[in-house]
Amino acid sequence: MNKVLIANRGEIARRIIRTLKKMDIKTVAIFSEADRFSPHVLEADEAVYVGPSPSSESYLRQDEILRICAELGVDAIHPGYGFLSENAGFAKKLKSAGIILIGPSPESMEVMGDKLRAKQAVKQFGVPLVPGLDEAVTSVAVGKEIAAQIGYPVLIKASAGGGGKGMRLVEHEAEFESQMQTALKSRFLPTVLEILCTFLKENVPYNEDIRKWWKKHPVWC
Repeated sequence: MNKVLIANRGEIARRIIRTLKKMDIKTVAIFSEADRFSPHVLEADEAVYVGPSPSSESYLRQDEILRICAELGVDAIHPGYGFLSENAGFAKKLKSAGIILIGPSPESMEVMGDKLRAKQAVKQFGVPLVPGLDEAVTSVAVGKEIAAQIGYPVLIKASAGGGGKGMRLVEHEAEFESQMQTALKSRFLPTVLEILCTFLKENVPYNEDIRKWWKKHPVWC
């Protein structure tokens, strides 16, 4: 590797730049409008503007990042963590373009991104696993039966949802049904709505408009 583009920002990018400099590898930073004068931009050998402040218009612009790589002769990308670091589609694009991804393969990302597939993948190698299931369960009755066999407390986890918000700790059987229903709803929009409703109820003074909104959204509030 002769030149690495860091597809990230802030302290994450700075640490990568420091390490690459010690290895005598050239660095390319990308930056959004908000990060134009950030330290990682000043510390890299080269820096390229990638878009406006929202990450969807800058740090997540896969094709623009690939264009920059081609233009500057970049032969590897370090994604840091967050942003594109676990994006299998981006990893495949890099592979097709002949650019090294400093990270796991797209195949590994696809497997490990789904908890059930990940469990099945490592099981064959004798990796110790927490007792539980190898397939998805959507029935509360079946879930209760399995939990009773395993013994409480148990953790209910959406197989590919929520970024951790889909995990529900159940310490007693009486809590199981409500916690499983919450886990089953654990997709991006419902999760955001749940958090919003909780925040409003706990932190915002009584307001007639908010009360009306709650009444229209009984599933989430």
